[in-house]
Amino acid sequence: MVDKSRSNLEIDNLDIEILSILMNDATTAYTEIAKELIVSGGTIHVRMKKMQDMGIIKGSNLIIDPQKVGYDICAFLGIFLEKGSTYNEAVEKLRDVKEVVELHYCTGAYSMFAKVICRDTAHLRKVLNEEIQAIPGIQRTETIISLEESIKRQITLK
Repeated sequence: MVDKSRSNLEIDNLDIEILSILMNDATTAYTEIAKELIVSGGTIHVRMKKMQDMGIIKGSNLIIDPQKVGYDICAFLGIFLEKGSTYNEAVEKLRDVKEVVELHYCTGAYSMFAKVICRDTAHLRKVLNEEIQAIPGIQRTETIISLEESIKRQITLK
């Protein structure tokens, strides 16, 4: 039975099962998924291609621990724009700041909310002062430093 809230996406329970397995471990071989779900390997390939074409699957990523490679600071920035019309230009400039790993246009006190990963506080200060706050249209920022990431996960599909 297909969940009615997902029916407009044209995916069924087999697609959800495939996605759930791969979201848990993206390195799982299609043949292993096929065995577990009692379908052919070709079925998994066809389903994956369909979901990629639909834009449900946007790619896959290798997840590293930033601290293990020398990036000890995770900070969140509330970004205030001078005016909303500068948003697109600010986003384009923020794309060039490699330390910005996430950026959201949001409601509330901030115009944008960013996640930034830096080596240390001196690196963070340099990124803030010399790169982000120098972008035309950015009025000011507020910085929140994360002390620990307690939960990080994908959504649950089933």
